[in-house]
Amino acid sequence: MSRNAAFSPPPDARAYRLRTARGEFAVVDSPVADGVAPRGVVMMLPGFTGSKEDFTLLHRPLGARGYRTVAVDGRGQFESDGPEHDESVYARSELARDVLAQAAALGTRVHLVGHSLGGQIARAAVLLDAAPFLSLTLMSSGPARISESQRQRVKLLRDALDTMTMAEVWEVMQAMGPPEEAGAPDPSRGREDPERLRERWLGTRPAQLLATGRQLCTEPDRVAELAAAPLPFHVLSGAFDDTWPVPLLDEMALRLNARRTVVAGAEHSPNTDQPLPTARALADFWDDHPAPPRPYVR
Repeated sequence: MSRNAAFSPPPDARAYRLRTARGEFAVVDSPVADGVAPRGVVMMLPGFTGSKEDFTLLHRPLGARGYRTVAVDGRGQFESDGPEHDESVYARSELARDVLAQAAALGTRVHLVGHSLGGQIARAAVLLDAAPFLSLTLMSSGPARISESQRQRVKLLRDALDTMTMAEVWEVMQAMGPPEEAGAPDPSRGREDPERLRERWLGTRPAQLLATGRQLCTEPDRVAELAAAPLPFHVLSGAFDDTWPVPLLDEMALRLNARRTVVAGAEHSPNTDQPLPTARALADFWDDHPAPPRPYVR
């Protein structure tokens, strides 16, 4: 969860349910700024316990650069439907197919961005079918499973979810602090709304958290497979990250022959910690990989 999420989208953004061949998904769809030539469409996937609101602060600066941005709640995340207790629908391959369906529903090739867990889901989608995508940006998302310290904290969270309600777990997290991936209100930061963060937590399905938490703790290294995909890659992170250490992200970027961006003053969530330099780095990368002149047809 980005710990500095903003829940009020830009006034010209549209919140709706995107209809796809695999069901409906809650999105925030923000247009290109008035008077700016369109340069492409971006689809953004949030991390563990996160939501589309983690990208709110990127919409306007990216719109000013010519990019329409579509932030998505994945299956069982916040405002997207999903079963409470059936973990099978949250298997990595199922979530990857959801991403392909979302891209197809947008009707054009997209620049794909995945934050943390969202990056590993995005990677799985690209490995199934790279054709819908113009590029892939892995934001604070590493090559394999999360660090040992975070695995221990995610295990504690999963154990709690086995015996407690979502509301009870939220109260415990406020008292003891969650895993970095799970996030929590930080009163030192001014944009977040603790009640809305609680609402988002309660809206997320327990089965989704259990399944994806297990995936974060067991994900294999698939960088060599990804490097063979016919896409340009961008590895972007903050200057410090305890979920995947920054040197590990540096090495992954080399293995992918990817553009590498380290955002000063940011940690695991550069999208909320430092949104303006993050947006600038994203748009600079996409400007170098524009959409082809012909429309995308599937």
